[in-house]
Amino acid sequence: MAGITDHAFRSICMSYGADCCVTELISAKAVVYGDKKTEALARLYPDERPAAIQIFGSEPEIMARAARLLTAFSPEFIDINMGCPMPKLVQNGEGCALMRSPELCEKIVKAVSGAVDVPVTCKIRKECDEGADNAPEVARACEAGGASAVFVHGRTRAQLYSGRADRGCIRRVKEAVGIPVIANGDIKSGADCESVLRETGADGVMVGRGAYGSPWVFAEIKAFFEGKPFAPPTREEKRALLLRQLETVIADKGSRGVVEFRHHLLQYCKGFPGSAALRADIASVKDGASAREAVERVFGA
Repeated sequence: MAGITDHAFRSICMSYGADCCVTELISAKAVVYGDKKTEALARLYPDERPAAIQIFGSEPEIMARAARLLTAFSPEFIDINMGCPMPKLVQNGEGCALMRSPELCEKIVKAVSGAVDVPVTCKIRKECDEGADNAPEVARACEAGGASAVFVHGRTRAQLYSGRADRGCIRRVKEAVGIPVIANGDIKSGADCESVLRETGADGVMVGRGAYGSPWVFAEIKAFFEGKPFAPPTREEKRALLLRQLETVIADKGSRGVVEFRHHLLQYCKGFPGSAALRADIASVKDGASAREAVERVFGA
């Protein structure tokens, strides 16, 4: 969700009932070496709390130093990403490549936990290498290192985000550890959430791509469990939502954020008649004014 879950999008998700949100991936080395982009990525706003800062890396000391520095932004917890399957991270021994060494996972968690006064959680997936299927072992290592919870995406590195998430993997992790286990993957509705919890025994769910283009999924999930009816936002409500998100993006990032906003606008338009023409129209968006015009053309009366 890098490049997607910025403050503007996180605040929208929280307004629809998400219980917590997590920042985009932040490089521990970038934090320690004073990269100028770090502050923008790590800054947390009142309208998105409670919130966690998510870091990645492979060196325990660097990870610990980064986590300590990031507590300046007062996150409710620090999340260590051990599940990202993107080649750039895996080739550097980061993301889900950490799962190849449960011992290293434990050392990283122990170092980070010892460096901060907030809870530390870990995000893992089914496996990094085909046939390893060692998520339970990695989860136990994280628990031994002091993790307060573990988030489990039931796909392999090779799958990336295709196919179906393996709920059996999540159940095996739940049975292997005593800390809370949060299920992730293929959760796009209240019914999905209910079946995942029932089949895995997980303590909660994390919604990622299921909220992309439909952040009201959190309200739908809560309505489902409360036995209440739920109506998706109207075209006018989506228009207001998008304009609000756009204004937050511009306030946070200036005109450079508009290019990223185009991706969100495309997601909101999925399934619309004439989607090919809409995509071409949205691709021409270059600044705040043209973005507002695009929103009005697509979602206006």
